[in-house]
Amino acid sequence: MLPGDSSDLRKARGAFFTPPAVARFINSWAIRDASDAILEPSCGEAVFLHEAGRDGNHAGPLVGVELHGPSAVEAERLLHLEGINASIHAGDFFFHEEFGSYDAVVGNPPYVRYQGWTGEARAKSREAALRAGVNLTSLASSWAAFTVHSALHLRDGGRLGLVLPAELLTVNYAAPVRRFLLEHFSDITLILFEERVFPGVEVEAILLLADGYDPQGQARTGHMNLHQVRDAAGLTDLAEARRWTPPALGGRWSAGLMSTDGLTAYIKALDSPKFTTLSTWGDTTLGMVTGNNRFFALSPGKVAGLGLADTDVIRLSPPGSRHLRGLSLTHDALRQLGEAGQATYLFRPADDPSPAAWSYIASGEDLDVHTAYKCRVRSPWWRVPYLRPADLFLTYMNADTPRLSTNRVRGHHLNSVHGVYLHAEHRENGVNLLPIASLNSVTLLGAETVGRAYGGGMLKVEPREADALPMPSPSLVNRHREPLTALRASVSGLLRAGRLLDAVAAVDDVLLVKGLRLSKKDLAAVRTEHAGLMARRVARGKGN
Repeated sequence: MLPGDSSDLRKARGAFFTPPAVARFINSWAIRDASDAILEPSCGEAVFLHEAGRDGNHAGPLVGVELHGPSAVEAERLLHLEGINASIHAGDFFFHEEFGSYDAVVGNPPYVRYQGWTGEARAKSREAALRAGVNLTSLASSWAAFTVHSALHLRDGGRLGLVLPAELLTVNYAAPVRRFLLEHFSDITLILFEERVFPGVEVEAILLLADGYDPQGQARTGHMNLHQVRDAAGLTDLAEARRWTPPALGGRWSAGLMSTDGLTAYIKALDSPKFTTLSTWGDTTLGMVTGNNRFFALSPGKVAGLGLADTDVIRLSPPGSRHLRGLSLTHDALRQLGEAGQATYLFRPADDPSPAAWSYIASGEDLDVHTAYKCRVRSPWWRVPYLRPADLFLTYMNADTPRLSTNRVRGHHLNSVHGVYLHAEHRENGVNLLPIASLNSVTLLGAETVGRAYGGGMLKVEPREADALPMPSPSLVNRHREPLTALRASVSGLLRAGRLLDAVAAVDDVLLVKGLRLSKKDLAAVRTEHAGLMARRVARGKGN
């Protein structure tokens, strides 16, 4: 380590030493001719350039860029000592603009989380990404902009070989990067490791090998190739790649984290006409936004105490979703929630408010409720925009998995849950059977791939993501109406007891084993993948 440098300073810069075996592998893929022009951004010790010039046969330009001045000087000195004709530019890579100059860009971009990627450094990185039409959010870590800026340095048909965090596959802020890669490269290969590539570092690493760069963004590869190896030593003997098609250009690549057996079984289920998506059944929407739930969501006791008329309130599924973990919200359940003090009414006078309602409105203005943004932009401020009762409720913040629940009470919902409005031709089976049919292992695994992990390891599913949730097809559910109906009582009991996986096993036997004819091996693989992705999400949430 250079004098004046330290492991803490290197960590702050996001600099992690790349194992030579990894650099050697990426170079062997990316460098295809001795005359290739090679760039290593944020090169540090320039391990990629050392590997590229080690045999003395490389005649093309070898260029590195390094922010840390002393490291840049030392890297160039050591390269020249080895007889490698390379030049290292000391400075910020985001000021390096030799666009379209290189046949290959290889390296290990710095990894600095958004909390440390601030100020001028962040501003410059976002500006660089915007040159490629990639708009990164304030939550993006440093590697995201580096990836895009690196690609801009490629010639038409060039290759990008980078060591990146596995966040590329899963996090929401990486969506524009995923879209950019799929639009600008004709072939993408991902290599995932079962063990940590960087000992002692918690960041999970993957290798991105993107070929056939098209500056115009017309490449549009529809699929990618996936390899899994145990560690860097496994790079010398790659098994045959799996081909996988992402659900959308910016969609998550979480399915890439699956094992070969798990992904194969999952794709087999999804490719069957017996499985579809939630969008086939109906439309998923956000709930009503009040602007102040404490004012608008009322318990039966408060409604009575205020003397409100029946026309002043409408029936409501209480804020939150804890009460929606079963198969349906019933009248008895809603009554019990109200008796326990839960808000089962929404203040929303239909026409002219009653005198008691006008008094309540005046009290709200005394408390400045009407000045909240959502209130002051509507007229009158006290009338919440209306949504008709949904057929089903869908929980969207979940410790385990999203749940569908039948709206037996025809209650309205706030934005703490989603509403599913079933298509007319699927309404009967959807209302009565989709909540139980959705409790199968393929749907649970699908939720982990389309949803996003939030603080504490919670799984959040937005309406557009809910549209892509794998679901048994209407024909499969209809064909198994009787056994599913017969399961309702036992599944409800298991859910009340917190035994979700036992409930899922019972549904699996009907829909996946007998209906889809999924083999025991494939079913076990799907269940193992679900357990693995869920554990990964929860562990990541604890780590954050």
